[in-house]
Amino acid sequence: MLVKWIRCTVVDRQGFERGQRKWAGLLGEPGFRGQGGGWSRRRPDTVHLISFWESRAFYDSFMARSHDRLHAAQAGTYRDLQVKLFDHRFDVKTGFEPRFTDADVVRLAHCKVRKDRVEHFALVQEKIWNPAMAGSPGMVRGLFGAAPENEFLVLSMWQSTAEYGKYQAERVERLTLRAQTEADVAALNGDVVQLEPSWTV
Repeated sequence: MLVKWIRCTVVDRQGFERGQRKWAGLLGEPGFRGQGGGWSRRRPDTVHLISFWESRAFYDSFMARSHDRLHAAQAGTYRDLQVKLFDHRFDVKTGFEPRFTDADVVRLAHCKVRKDRVEHFALVQEKIWNPAMAGSPGMVRGLFGAAPENEFLVLSMWQSTAEYGKYQAERVERLTLRAQTEADVAALNGDVVQLEPSWTV
């Protein structure tokens, strides 16, 4: 499965939200599995969108055919668009499904990992971080994705901001030390996204 992560800064909120509803047109696209997104809880003008495709071939076909037509309604409503594609490597918890209806927030952690630490980073994600997240109350599902140049995305969905906050406060510092995250990760940026139900496709 291919994971597409889009981040942008919105300059016309009403226009952007109106245009976002047009993406319901994705539903008829071959290979499309789901899309959701919302506003950053840390930067009020920042939007994150995540979409899922069965394969890169289906995604490339969509980009060549239908993307520009769907996108036209949002032209001029945002700036600083960043797009990253990741291959799904493994689930955080089991049975990842590309749906957003039972989650309230999504946590995104984008990691640039040192070349000689990639194997260790993936291993601790599987053996330390995944069990800790999977066992946390309110954690719904998640995935670990990889891109070229030693880039990774850890995506987790949570029932509420409060549940994610509790996990953050009680466990993250201890887990970071145990996983030797600082030795693995050259750069880390992340965000917590308040999902907008009307944007879910």
